[in-house]
Amino acid sequence: MNLRQTNIEKLQQETFDVLIIGGGINGAVSAAALAGKGVKTALIERGDFASCTSSNSSNLAWGGIKYLENFEFLLVNKLCKSRNHLMKSYPSTVKEIRFFTTIQKGFRLPVSFIYMGTLFYWLLGRFVTKPPKFLTKARIESEEPVINTRNAKGGFEYSDCYLYDNDARFVFNFIRTSLNYGCVATNYVESTSAKWENGLWQISATDTISGHTFPIRARVLVNACGPYVDQHNQLAQQTTQHHHVFSKGIHLIIDQVTPHKRVLTFFASDGRLFFVIPMGPKTCIGTTDTQVNQPETQITDEDRQFVIDNINSLLKLERPITQQDVIAERCGVRPLAIAGQGGKADWVKLSRKHAIDANQQQKHLSIFGGKLTDCLNVGDEVSELVADMGIKIPYPKARWYGEPNDEIKEEYLHQARLMELDRLTHPSSSEPLSIRFWRRYGAEAIGLLERIRSDPTNAELLIKNAEYTRCEIEQAARREVIVKLEDFLRRRSKIAQVVRKQDLQDAPGLKEACKILFGEEAEAKYAEYFAEH
Repeated sequence: MNLRQTNIEKLQQETFDVLIIGGGINGAVSAAALAGKGVKTALIERGDFASCTSSNSSNLAWGGIKYLENFEFLLVNKLCKSRNHLMKSYPSTVKEIRFFTTIQKGFRLPVSFIYMGTLFYWLLGRFVTKPPKFLTKARIESEEPVINTRNAKGGFEYSDCYLYDNDARFVFNFIRTSLNYGCVATNYVESTSAKWENGLWQISATDTISGHTFPIRARVLVNACGPYVDQHNQLAQQTTQHHHVFSKGIHLIIDQVTPHKRVLTFFASDGRLFFVIPMGPKTCIGTTDTQVNQPETQITDEDRQFVIDNINSLLKLERPITQQDVIAERCGVRPLAIAGQGGKADWVKLSRKHAIDANQQQKHLSIFGGKLTDCLNVGDEVSELVADMGIKIPYPKARWYGEPNDEIKEEYLHQARLMELDRLTHPSSSEPLSIRFWRRYGAEAIGLLERIRSDPTNAELLIKNAEYTRCEIEQAARREVIVKLEDFLRRRSKIAQVVRKQDLQDAPGLKEACKILFGEEAEAKYAEYFAEH
């Protein structure tokens, strides 16, 4: 019996202190925080972990410099503190990166005034990052020849952070942490009814893979359904102060347009920030900002053309980008928390700050909004609110997040050096194997070394241009609750974001990876993935 099946049985047999519904970033950090502090915790997600908003971000962890224009200084101060804390806690994953910003003629604010804003932003960030720089038009041309400066007025360079791998992997690592602490978490299980009866939440849950329906009992219910928070609150008959409005954002992934590892930042034709973001050997471009009424959305030809038109006008490329150059796409909604009814998703006026509404009488929490930058605060706040509802927190000061300490890291690197692990790194890899293993798996990477020592072929890459070794895929099969091939290709890894679908389909190593992940179901899972795409 695999991990998912075992956890589905446990969900039916036990009464939990807290049940979390939703496996995006808000649910994942809530589970890790509560389980890490000793609370008997469960989590269910109706799709795969991080399958909605949390896998369609810009992969940035930033302090919200754009909110300065709306004078939200306290929010920017808080987000800068959160960004610094995240960077310190995950130094291998959350890395400083330079934002190289070009301002066009006719922009609503003078370049010098905006540059002064970056200095104030640096001050709010406690000078943790490199200082900003003012950029003349000539300096922009010299340092980034790919930028079209014909209509440029000047610019500036400042620092923020980004996720080295991808957002979904970052989210899943919190899920994996919660599992290590005893949380009973599983994907593809949907809450279909929720009732408060006799001091307990009675949940009717359905395994969306088998169709089996079963009950779950919990003393506290946490609604972390992301853009579906309002829908589940209707199901649970909860009235809240906040609700969501939605802004659709898309990104396109294309071949690398510049070798420099920095984010190129512009203001698009609609006034919104437009990014050109490094993604390994590829480049991620976007985003859009379109108000929509529902969480379900998809990319339209108009969306694609907006991003393509902007990239072609902002950069000097050997030839214009067309839709045929798009390798993969990212599309999701940003759930924006607002109080009361109505509201418009104006990027200048509405921030991504989170809000948590509590129903003390029925022991119910609803998490609205939020972003990756502020995720650690969400976990701690949920723990405090759960304690206020009478749930005992056995280890309230336990540290539930962050990379393992330096002693463990040095022991891992020492073992890697002794076995000359980096000599096994494939020539096409973007970094040494030892660094990549540590960033993805932390202390669990020591187990990968043991697998490679016993059989060096475990260090082989199975899929061309995808930096995943045989032993990593074997570990994913055991420990990463993978139900569908897309779970691995799109969310546990970013393979589907950097390798074209046809190249994936033609890769002989993918079928071998399927056998490792799914055993006798390998062919069916392979066919299912390509039928859906």
